[in-house]
Amino acid sequence: MRALTYQGPYRVRVENKPDPTIEHPQDVVLKVTRTAICGSDLHLLHGLIADTRVGCTFGHEFMGVVEETGREVKTLRKGDRVVVPFNISCGMCFYCQRSLTALCENSNPCSDLASGVYGYSHTTGGFEGGQAEYVRVPYADVGPLKVPEDMEDEEVLFLSDILPTGYQGAEMGEIQAGETVVVFGCGPVGLFAMKSAWLMGAGRVIAVDHIPYRLTFAEQYAKVETVNFKEVGDVVMHLREMCGGRGADVCIDAVGMEAEGSTMHKMLGLAKLEAGAPTAINWSIDTVRKGGNVSIIGVYGPPWNLINIGTAMNKGLTLRMNQCNVRRYMPRLLEHIREGRIDAKGIITHRFPLEDAAHAYHLFAQKRDNCIKCVLVPHGHA
Repeated sequence: MRALTYQGPYRVRVENKPDPTIEHPQDVVLKVTRTAICGSDLHLLHGLIADTRVGCTFGHEFMGVVEETGREVKTLRKGDRVVVPFNISCGMCFYCQRSLTALCENSNPCSDLASGVYGYSHTTGGFEGGQAEYVRVPYADVGPLKVPEDMEDEEVLFLSDILPTGYQGAEMGEIQAGETVVVFGCGPVGLFAMKSAWLMGAGRVIAVDHIPYRLTFAEQYAKVETVNFKEVGDVVMHLREMCGGRGADVCIDAVGMEAEGSTMHKMLGLAKLEAGAPTAINWSIDTVRKGGNVSIIGVYGPPWNLINIGTAMNKGLTLRMNQCNVRRYMPRLLEHIREGRIDAKGIITHRFPLEDAAHAYHLFAQKRDNCIKCVLVPHGHA
């Protein structure tokens, strides 16, 4: 098959790799029909994540058609069209039984952190990703969601990660009717967090970024107020003043560690010490009102982050964070899409055939051509 492969920092290419096979009786092999590039993939591209091995295939946002099933698979059969959560979960462990599928202890038993993840580093289990023509899907009765026949691939593709992640970010903020929500980051996850904040009854949503075209897109797509933090001096004071001096009720960090990577962070990443600049977390802590909620869905890594925990304690804040427990949200979000409350495919700005994946990565990473979200088409034409 053809698949994207990592060749070292800033270098990927599409080449031939062996077709995936059934390795366990609960596996299926999926023919990938759509896959996407995520901001988290840029951390891998830029060499900031430990144990990212040359030759591995990225991609944790994908969907497709079942090509082959293991003998113990009960809910899927050849020809079924499914969308697959980015986190790999067994369905049986302590955490999966509590719907905390992002913390599954069987798909990544070597770690006490997140579950296994498709197409990430070997710290998340070493599973091959979906930016390929075919991919192996373990625990196939647990994660994949069948797609209704009357829905298009691109309508549901983002149920794999970024839509549930944005939704969980809003949910963890415990937004009450009429409250003011500030979302840091106008990337795809931030956009879905904004849309979800409205669904949960927010009275006002403010988006913060520094890239003009992303701010404009947020205004048009999510119907939010926007702030360019490079144009306002002290962004915390500016936001607090916008909120009557008290601060926002809820702040959502949809940024995480810098995808571009400052010189310092690149050096730390190469030394495998990268954890991420906590700028957005600290802005959230400083911007939210006393007694408010901070929700963290941006990706950070261990072992350290310089977070202003003293201010959070003295303001009586509630901080919640997690990798998204994708599977628990998929059915409900599918209905939101079907009923027209969320236009998930509306964030797609670019489509490329899989063969052009290297070009797509660099366009997305460098934020060229007003790029918000890139989708790759492994079979046929983009």
